[in-house]
Amino acid sequence: MFNFFKSTPKNYEDIPSATFHDLMIQPGSIVIDVRSAGEFSGGKIRGARNLDVSSSSFVDSVKNLPKNKTYLLYCRSGSRSARAAGLMADLGFDQVKNLKGGIGSWPFDTV
Repeated sequence: MFNFFKSTPKNYEDIPSATFHDLMIQPGSIVIDVRSAGEFSGGKIRGARNLDVSSSSFVDSVKNLPKNKTYLLYCRSGSRSARAAGLMADLGFDQVKNLKGGIGSWPFDTV
């Protein structure tokens, strides 16, 4: 009758920091920090570009990105980037990865 526990499958992949690190050096990979500009300026993963998922222009900015790239998303804890990854996947991006645990779980250097 009612299936309260039914969940829709994720259309992106949560990956650990080591896999994220390996993928970010591959050609065709783009690292996106979905935190606010203030958070971004306080420290980021090298090579990341900032597209704030909380901004009203996020979806419009994402629509202009090429769909044939691998997108590696992160935020502070992984929640906002998971939301952003789902939005991107819904827009037709099929290679979207979310950093599990966010930048808080990142054991590598930040800039």
